[in-house]
Amino acid sequence: MEVVWKLQDAKAQFSRVVENALKVGPQYVTRRGAKTVVVLSVKDYEDLISNKPSFKEFLLNCPKMDEDFEIERRQDYPRSIEL
Repeated sequence: MEVVWKLQDAKAQFSRVVENALKVGPQYVTRRGAKTVVVLSVKDYEDLISNKPSFKEFLLNCPKMDEDFEIERRQDYPRSIEL
């Protein structure tokens, strides 16, 4: 269940927002009706950032192309440009 707080309520009850983030999960805070920030527990935050592979790992794990893969180019002629 998504818990949403108005900014003024979150400021007035910040201890409760933190307690809910620890027990219930992410707490969304809105400003002028739009979601602006999320309060997370440290565990949730570290889980979120620790599972992200490095750029090098990402590139090495991408699908490989077949040997018979060919790039098809359009056969159009380039447009003429007046100089």
